[in-house]
Amino acid sequence: MNTQRALVIAGISSIALATPAMAQDNEAFTGPRIEGIVGYDSTRPGSSTDIDNVDDVDQSIDDVAYGVGIGYDFAMGGAVLGVEGEWLESEASTDYDTTNFDDFGVANIEAGRDLYVGVRAGVLATPRTLVYAKGGYTNARMNVLASDNTTDVGTDVDLDGWRVGAGVEQVFGENFYGKLEYRYSNYEEGEFEAPSGLESDRFDVDLDRHQVMLGVGYRF
Repeated sequence: MNTQRALVIAGISSIALATPAMAQDNEAFTGPRIEGIVGYDSTRPGSSTDIDNVDDVDQSIDDVAYGVGIGYDFAMGGAVLGVEGEWLESEASTDYDTTNFDDFGVANIEAGRDLYVGVRAGVLATPRTLVYAKGGYTNARMNVLASDNTTDVGTDVDLDGWRVGAGVEQVFGENFYGKLEYRYSNYEEGEFEAPSGLESDRFDVDLDRHQVMLGVGYRF
């Protein structure tokens, strides 16, 4: 009986000691943070609008993207939950020669700013390594130029959609961290905005966006 009681006491003691240790581990991933991000950005038509039967048409725009992000994370037992926001710019664009257009048509598209707000949830792979998934709302802008070789007309297209992703975050030193993240976005609605500020009715779209991003940040 004394042996069994000793084992029970030892087990309870180990749990009591492990719980504060787990909470202490989570402290490396709690609180406010700010980060700079850079990586690869690719946007193309979704499955409902993809031109599958024309092999020589490049439908994607691809290039480097860069921006800043902010967030706040909370320790929840052995997990980490957080809210986050992001401002991203992209260099992705088409490279059509506008002098080849005889009539008005879409001549060039440039990816503009990309806004995101969402949540993430992760677990500790090690005391200083977090593996997480994320999801939320994204709003992107595409800058569109049409030309007939005499007159250029520029307009913006604002796109609303959703984003999901996953990544790994590693703590360095006291407050610094780095991360590698993949995310997929799909835009389902859009509207045109003319230079005069006049906006069109909302319309359906189907655009896929893939991004692989590296980030370096500081946690306060």
